[in-house]
Amino acid sequence: MSSKSLILVIPGDLSIQTGGYIYDRKLLAELEKQGLSVSHLSLGDSFPKPNQADIQYAREQLSAFTPDDTLLIDGLALGAMDSEVMNSLRAKVVALIHHPLAYEGNLEPKLREQFFETERVNINACQHVIVPSHHTKNLLVQEYGIEGSKITVAEPGIDFFECNQAKTDPPLVLSVGIQVHRKGHDVLLQALSQITHLDWQAVIAGSVHDKAYASELERLIAVFGLADRVKIQSSVSTSQLNDLYCQASVFALATRYEGYGMVFAEAMSYGLPIISCQAGAVVDTVAAGAGKLVPVDDPESFAKALSEVLTDQFLRNDMSAASEDAGKKLNSWKQTAEIVGRALESL
Repeated sequence: MSSKSLILVIPGDLSIQTGGYIYDRKLLAELEKQGLSVSHLSLGDSFPKPNQADIQYAREQLSAFTPDDTLLIDGLALGAMDSEVMNSLRAKVVALIHHPLAYEGNLEPKLREQFFETERVNINACQHVIVPSHHTKNLLVQEYGIEGSKITVAEPGIDFFECNQAKTDPPLVLSVGIQVHRKGHDVLLQALSQITHLDWQAVIAGSVHDKAYASELERLIAVFGLADRVKIQSSVSTSQLNDLYCQASVFALATRYEGYGMVFAEAMSYGLPIISCQAGAVVDTVAAGAGKLVPVDDPESFAKALSEVLTDQFLRNDMSAASEDAGKKLNSWKQTAEIVGRALESL
């Protein structure tokens, strides 16, 4: 890589447990192993809705970098950055877009329009763009007018773990995703409420990123009478999550949109049948035969798919085999970083 340093720019704490931040951490670590001089800069945690103090801090910090530096700016910051700040930067700038902010879902129309326009201007101003899926690349080309030649697809890698846990009885339905509207845990709860005549238990593992939504999930559990069968675990270690994947019989996430969906790759690395939605990159991420994908915001269809997989052992075995086969073919994080490294070298 020709530049003297690579600086990953993110809002808030790099240790946050979301798919995007996990991608950022893994990528940074692997690029460093490849011999690059890497570091990260944390901007204010008010992004992607920055206050004036955080905008000023971003301006001061980013303007200090020189043309010898390369800034790899996460979309949570880039998509809400003042365009005046972007235009004043001397460093090379590469965008890291997990999925556009305007596609987060449950946004007021005015805010969505604001995000879209800021992202369109700022991403076009970057010298290169890194995305985790062909779906996100196509979206940026078709909706944002980004040149396809300046976009590199670097699918997330996977950490492979061995299972020392047996499947639970009754079967465990596992859902992994932060507690925000986009992840659709409310739809999952509605679906589970329709199949209480079947034998199952469920765990939703994901940190709280929207307190009001988290409260709504607890309310739904009470309203549907699911307290004895559904647990929400907002703090889960890597080893605990590994145990849950090993114990699970079905992975279910009623997501409303994904730019890639790292948890689906994780589920396939454990050979789990997948129930999800025809949302964003999910269609491309979940391997053929490994999952049942239903329309977004359709609890009845989701419940039907869950019921079919829970009650048909032969179907579950076939889906598990397809999932396991796809999981074996997933990239390592080293391979992901090599793809990004080559893109950075081309600058």
